[in-house]
Amino acid sequence: MRLEAGQVAVVTGAASGIGLAMARRFAADGLKVVLADVEESALEKAAAGLSEDGATVHARVVDVGDRGQVFALADAAYEKFGAVHVLCNNAGVGSGAEGRMWQHELNDWKWAFEVNVWGVFHGIQAFVPRMIEGGAPGHVVNTSSGDGGIAPLPTASVYAVTKAAVVTMTESLYAHLKAEHARVGASVLFPGPHMLRTGLWESHRNRPERYAKERPRRTPYRSLGQWESAMKDAGQEVEFTPVEEVADFVAEGIGAGRFWLLPQSEHSDRQIKARSASMLERANPAYLESFILD
Repeated sequence: MRLEAGQVAVVTGAASGIGLAMARRFAADGLKVVLADVEESALEKAAAGLSEDGATVHARVVDVGDRGQVFALADAAYEKFGAVHVLCNNAGVGSGAEGRMWQHELNDWKWAFEVNVWGVFHGIQAFVPRMIEGGAPGHVVNTSSGDGGIAPLPTASVYAVTKAAVVTMTESLYAHLKAEHARVGASVLFPGPHMLRTGLWESHRNRPERYAKERPRRTPYRSLGQWESAMKDAGQEVEFTPVEEVADFVAEGIGAGRFWLLPQSEHSDRQIKARSASMLERANPAYLESFILD
C-alpha cells in the first residue's frame, strides 16, 4: 500500500511513545490522523501539537479494552473523514506482575489481556470490515514485542503472553485477508531493536480501579528513568531506539507490504534461531534457563 496525502490513519495509544511518533509520521506524509488514547490530558496535548504543525487531526478518549468505545471510535472516524486506510492497534500496558508465574495476581492478567489482546481484536472487528468494504488499499499494523513474539521473556510473563497472542492474531488476520482477496494488508510490529522511551513502564498511572493491585508492588522502579539510573549506577549503559525510527520503519513497511516489521538485530536473530532450533530438535528450551528470575 502506498501512503498518500488525504488518506486516513487511526492510531491507538497515540498520546505518547510509538503511537504519537507514528501519528506524526503519517501526518508528515499528508495523512489525516485519528488519535485514540485513554489518557485525556496527554491526548489533548498530542492533538494540539499535531494541529499546530498543520495536520488534520481528530482525537478521542478511548479505552481499547471496552468494545463499545472502540466501535464508537470507528463510527467517529468514518463520520469525520469518510474512510480509514491505515489502522495501528498500538495501545498496550505492562501490568506490573511480580513473583513466580503462579503467584501473579489475577487482575494483572485481566488488565493486560483486556488492553493488549482484546484491544487489538476490538480494533480488527470495528475497522477491518469497513476497510474491506471501502475497496481502497488499506493496512493494519498490530504492535507486538520481541518479549513475546520472538522469544518469551520469563521476567515479564504476563506481558510476553499477551504479545505472543498478538503475533498469532495478526498471522490469522493476514491469512483471512488473503482468503478474501482483500486490498487490505496486515503487519505485526516488533519495536526496536533496542529499548524504547515509552510510557509502558508507567502503565500503572492509567490502571482502572476494577483491576487494582491486591498487594503493594515490590519492584523499586516506578518509571523508566528510575530503572535507567539504576543501570547507570551499576555501570551498565542502556541503548535506546528513538521512537521516530520505529515510526519510519512502520511507514516504510506499509509501503513495502511487509508482514514482519522486525528490525535487523543480531540479538533478535540469535533468539529466533535458538527457539527454532529447540523446536526442530525437540529439545528442552535451554535459552529460557539463562534468565535471572529472582
